[in-house]
Parts: sequence; structure tokens; C-alpha cells
Amino acid sequence: MKKQVFKKCVAAISACAIMASAMPMISIPASAGSNLITNSTFDKGVSDWGTYKESGGVCSLKAEDGKLALTVTNVGKVNYAVQVFYDIVPLYKNGVYRLKYDISSTEDRYIEAMIQQNGGTYQAYTWKGLNLTSEPQTIDYEFTMKQDTDIMAKLVFNCGIQEKYEGELPEHKIYIDNVSLELVDDSNVDYASSRPYAPSININQVGYRTDAEKIAVFRDVTDQTEFKVVNADTKEAVYTGKLENKKENSTADEINWTGDFSSVKTAGKYYISCEGLDDSYTFEIGGKVYSDLIEDSVRMLYLQRCGVEIEDEKFGHAACHTKEATIYGTSDKIDVCGGWHDAGDYGRYVVPAAKTIADLLYAYQAAPDLYGDNTNIPESGNGVPDILDEARFELEWMMKMQASDGGAYHKVSCETFPGYVMPTKETAPLIVTPVSSTATADFCASMALAAEFYEKYDKDFAKKCMDAAEKSWAWLEANPDFLFTNPKDIVTGDYGDKTDKDERYWAAVQMYRATGDQKYISGVSKAYTGLDWSTVGDYGNIAILTMKGADKNSDLYKKAYSAVISQADSMVKTINDSSYGSALTKYNWGSNMTIANAGIILGLANELTGQESYFNAANSELGYLLGINPVGTCFVSGYGTVSPEHPHHRPSMVVGHAMKGMLAGGVNQNLEDSAAKAYCRDLPAAKCYIDNSESYSTNEITIYWNSPLTYLLSLTEKAASSGEQGGTTTTTTTVTTTTTSTTTTTVVSSESGYKMQLPGDSNCDGIVDLADAILIMQSLANPNKYGVTGTYERHITEQGRANSDVTGNNDGLTNEDAAAIQRYLLKLVNKLPE
Repeated sequence: MKKQVFKKCVAAISACAIMASAMPMISIPASAGSNLITNSTFDKGVSDWGTYKESGGVCSLKAEDGKLALTVTNVGKVNYAVQVFYDIVPLYKNGVYRLKYDISSTEDRYIEAMIQQNGGTYQAYTWKGLNLTSEPQTIDYEFTMKQDTDIMAKLVFNCGIQEKYEGELPEHKIYIDNVSLELVDDSNVDYASSRPYAPSININQVGYRTDAEKIAVFRDVTDQTEFKVVNADTKEAVYTGKLENKKENSTADEINWTGDFSSVKTAGKYYISCEGLDDSYTFEIGGKVYSDLIEDSVRMLYLQRCGVEIEDEKFGHAACHTKEATIYGTSDKIDVCGGWHDAGDYGRYVVPAAKTIADLLYAYQAAPDLYGDNTNIPESGNGVPDILDEARFELEWMMKMQASDGGAYHKVSCETFPGYVMPTKETAPLIVTPVSSTATADFCASMALAAEFYEKYDKDFAKKCMDAAEKSWAWLEANPDFLFTNPKDIVTGDYGDKTDKDERYWAAVQMYRATGDQKYISGVSKAYTGLDWSTVGDYGNIAILTMKGADKNSDLYKKAYSAVISQADSMVKTINDSSYGSALTKYNWGSNMTIANAGIILGLANELTGQESYFNAANSELGYLLGINPVGTCFVSGYGTVSPEHPHHRPSMVVGHAMKGMLAGGVNQNLEDSAAKAYCRDLPAAKCYIDNSESYSTNEITIYWNSPLTYLLSLTEKAASSGEQGGTTTTTTTVTTTTTSTTTTTVVSSESGYKMQLPGDSNCDGIVDLADAILIMQSLANPNKYGVTGTYERHITEQGRANSDVTGNNDGLTNEDAAAIQRYLLKLVNKLPE
């Protein structure tokens, strides 16, 4: 049955719709009259109940004689300094509820009891002021939910100071028992109004490049067999295709089909139609569909700047966090003004900063033509690409985080996370936490990388970066094992780690790349992997694999190459098994970063080999982020038809509008915040995402989630525009001879007269190895770049072609020659030519 088009319109265009289309299916109470409190009698402990403390409040919670016992040691300075609460109470508009519980206190006192909004304005949906004594009293009353439906409300008892009544109190206990909340009348509840719209046809909502593979994913299919691509302007079908690849998708609990419309290449706006299903969202096909997205993915970093005035119509503010910070455990103060706010709060951290810097600089290396000098930041027009200016702003802050002995302080933040305020309103003292080896190694690598990129534009700054890198390297050598533990009295993100070996690997390879000095890699025995903030080994691999003049026969290069290709091969298999083209089988916190990171590895593998399968897989990861996913959402705010409108991002929450160009964290099956627990608890793993500002575990943003998106866009844009995406077509040179009666085409390897010197040595480096087989495949798949007349500096030469004809057939250069070299390396044949 066709879904209601009205729902689709609301999801697409109304900012006031309940969590837009990203909101998952809501669980309806099992039946009116059932208790919505799962642990109501405390016979087996206090599970599902918790406490909140602040402003001097001190308390503890346990079960005593089948009752919940809250020990209040200090009532603190505000009425909510001590709270005991039950999380996730679903309230539906117009529902009539009965709330009942027994309560007493060992000390006569006044408290507040309520069911309230779990975040936002914390409005109370029902409230009672209670005078407690040692004699248990039963609170029992009905109320009607008059506000909009809120299925993640919270039952709260405010047990902090009540100055109007008794003020400070000695230590005492509050007992609660027999708690029940029942929906006693739902006759006026419209459950359907809280259902989200879930598109049956999922497409890349930003669009498809002209020559790229184009896939749509279908669900809710009954007996349909074909689909149409329709021009959105003329309403005429331009292509009819078949529904294919039926798969049972257990992670999303649905059956999926795919539709391939890669042959549609005419620029324009389109949508997909399929009989019995709602039309897809409109999308674009064109050569520059990602230009604005690339720019905004970087410009959001400007809007995250700290310590300076930000000029923007919606998100502008005066300079924030300008005071000196205290080094933890001392009375010393230092200037750490600058850098970017890391995430939805206002902390600044060296470890994720380093990942962000690496992504940006390598994104620029991959496709420098994509980045201009006119993105409306203060440095625009200075002759330096704005992406480098933006990265420099962070690098200059990172330098302030280097201690005098070369170590890098781990982070700077306040003791606790701020409220939902603009950055200028966070005025609590700033604290710089101790030096860590992970931060120092990441700092070292970042500075060595920066020295290379800024040499062209500012030699003095490049030297300053290199000096800082050398100083941090000396610290690393003097401190072989020095991990970081977040001080217990600082609750902001710790970015801790169990090992620093991958960080040290990255630092070593990056220093080698910057200097060419073998001493830095003398202790390297293996290649590490990872592009997360906690596992950064692949940045070391990228450093060596994209290094100019890299020795491809070196042990280091081969190990890095093998690490990348091995990961890419595994990812391709997972993606091919996935209906939505996801490289993940499990969705953890920040899954969208992991998706983007996978795309980077696949894009790099495509650069190294020219294999089309890697390019298509990298594009699949991009497509997932931009709308081809089970929640039907483009995860970048301000893009596509449905994107995050309520991110966990304080400036956006204050302004009431999502900052454009931010990549949300994405699906997280572990349900690690109240909103996720409320909205996603009954959903399959791949759909556990909620566009709710309280869902920090699915809908927060970070600088180091945006940066891999930028890098992925660079890699795929570069490959698409230059024809480096590989291919399956073998290119040969032909010589045609004409006789009196026939025309004969003969394939030859070369017309130059070169003779074979070392069989199999296609790159003419005097050694036969895997690189030779790869170069043959590259030259066949992409002759414009890797062929004899190719533009790439390491293209095959005429001598290389002559050396490559190793099948013994004298039939010129073919993929079989590459296969023969691989058989030789595997010792399946004894010599070349075969």
C-alpha cells in the first residue's frame, strides 16, 4: 500500500516535524494500565535508577530492605544539586496517567517530585512539592499530558537545598518504594502522529557525479520488478531499470533490492519512481555536485574557532576562552588561546586535533584544485588556500600546548561540560591537563606534516613546525611509555588510550617523510593501521605511500602497502555484502567517522592500484553518508532533503538552527544516551539514530568527524575528474595492415624496438616485485595517466613495456602479464617469461 505523501512532505520540509524523518519507530505502550517503571519495588537493587550531583551536592544510592535508599550527605547550593531519577518515561500528548509511589525521609524536609523534559528547557509535565517525614506517605494522583509527545521524559526527585523551607540539613536518607506510572486512558492519543516517514527508495540526496556508479536502494517491495529514473523538471522517464540483488538485511530488519542507473549521465535533477512506492527524494546528477559540500565541510571549522571573534550572521560571537589556563596540579598559568572547539562542547584536545590536521592536509594533497582562497574566512584572499589557513589556525594553537621539554599537554577544558550556551558564556576556569605520549606523538607527526605543506607559503612557519616536531621527537625518545589518564575531577572527554605504539609509528614515518633521515624509521618493525583518534597507524602508511620518491622496494613501503590493500579488500567484501554499501557490520559511537575512514582507505587503494572496485566502494561510503542508509538521512547538516536539524552542538542548540556542513556521529547500536534509549531501544542495529539534540551518542558533531568526510570527498573527486577510478577495459595498441582482400588487426607490445632486459621489471627499478604487476594493471586501466605517454611521473616506459611481456606469447601488454608476475612471486612458476 502506498505511504501517505503528506507524511513525506512533512518529513522533508518542516523543521517542526517530530525529529524529521530520522526519528525511528516509537514503541507504543504494551497496554493501558501496565506499569511504565521497570524497577518499581527495588527487591533486586536499583537498576534503571540513578543520581545527579552538582554545586556541592553529595549523595549515594542503594537498595535497603526492598526500598530505594538515597543517602544525602550534602544538599549543595541549588535545589537540584542532588537528584534521584528514573530515566526514559514515555508520555503521549492527551494521554491520562496515574503516578503513584511511597516516600519518606529520616529528616523532616521538603523536596520536589516531577516528570520533566530530559534536556532542553527541563520543563515539568507534572510537579508536586512534598513535605517528607519519617512516616511513609503514598502519593497517588492522575494527570493529563498536555504538551507534545515526549517519550524520553524523566521522573525526578529534587533533593538539593530548599532555602525557603529548611536550608542546610545533616546527612539523612530518603526512601522510595512501590513506584508506578500507568497510562490509564489513551482514547485521545494519536500514536500515528509520532510515526516518522521512512522513504522506501533511498538515494544519495546530494547527488551523483556524471560518470560515477549510481545505485538506489529499495525496501517495502512486494511484487515490483522495475523502476524508472524521472526528470524532475519534465516529469518524463529517462531510464527504466530492473530491481536486482535481493538481500535479507538483518542489521536493518528489512528486505532490500538495488537499482543501478549508472547509464544516466545527463546533468539535471531527477527522482526514482517505482509502482506502489512513494517517489524518492529529488537528487542531482552533475560534474560539480559536491563543490559546496566540500567548501562547507571545511568552513564549519572556522565557525568552531576559539579565542577570536567569529563573523557570521547566525553563529557569530565575540572572542571566547581568552583567559590563561592553569596547568593541572600546579599554580602555573599559560596562554592556550585559539584552536577549534572540538565537538558539541567547547573543549580543545590535541589528539583529535592531530587527526583533523592530517585529514585536511592529505585532502589538500590529494586534490589541491578543489580548494580555493575565497571561502569567506578572515584569511581569504591572502594567496594561500583557505584549507591551509584553517589548518594553520589549529596548528598555532597546538604549538601553545607544547611544554618546554617538548611534550604536548593532552587537552584544555573546564572541569565539567558547559550548559547549552554560546562559547562566550562558558566562563569557568580553564585547566590544561598533563602531558601524554599519545598527544606528543600525534603533535610530532602533525608538525612534521605541516612543515612540508607550508614550506611553499611561509618558510619561517614551516621551520617553526619542524623545530616543534624535532623537540617533541626528543621527548618521545626520552619517554618510551607515558600514557595519559584523565584526572578524576575533570569529567570532559579524556581521549585516553591503551597504547601509544601506533602514534609513535605515525610520528616516526612522518618525520622520515619530512627529513629523509633513516634514523626515524630504524626502529620500525611493523605497519600499524587505523584512522581514528585512538588508532592512527594508517596516517603513517599514507605518509610513506604518498611520499614523493618513495622507495617502493623498501620493507617499510611494502608493509604499508600490504596493510592498506588488505584492509581495502576486506572492506570491499563487506560492502558488497551490504545492501546499503556500508563497510561496517557493527555500529558504534561515531560510526559515520568509521564509514568515512573506510572510504579513505578505499580511495587510497584505488590511487595505488587503479582498480575500479576500490573506487566504487569508496563512493559507496560517501553515498551512505549522504542518504543511502537505513534511516534515509543525509548525515551532513544543511544538505539533502532530510538532514540533522537538532544536532548535539551547543551553538546550534542556542541559535535554534543547525550549523551547515556538519557530519553527525551516526548510527550507534549501543544506546548510550537517554534519547537513544528512548527512541531506538526496539530498533535493529543499523537504525539506531535519532535527530535529537540530547542524543550525544548519535547526533553530536566533532572536528575529526568532518575532516575524514573532506578527505574522502577529495579522493573521490580527484579520481572521478582525472579518470583514476580504474576500469575493466584493457587498452592495447593496434597496427592495421591491408591486403587486396582482407584487413587484419595485430596486437603488439611496442613499436619502439626496445628489447626485454629484466623480464617482469615493468618499472625498470632492477627488481621484480608486486609493484611491477600493479604498474601493468594501472597502465592498462588508465593509459592516460600510467601508459607510455601518461602524465604520472611513475608511468610505464617503453623499456618497461618490453620487460613486461612475460607470458611467452609475444602478444603485447595484457593483464595476463601481471598475473604471470604474481605467479612468479608466489613461486608457482620458476622463471619469466613463462
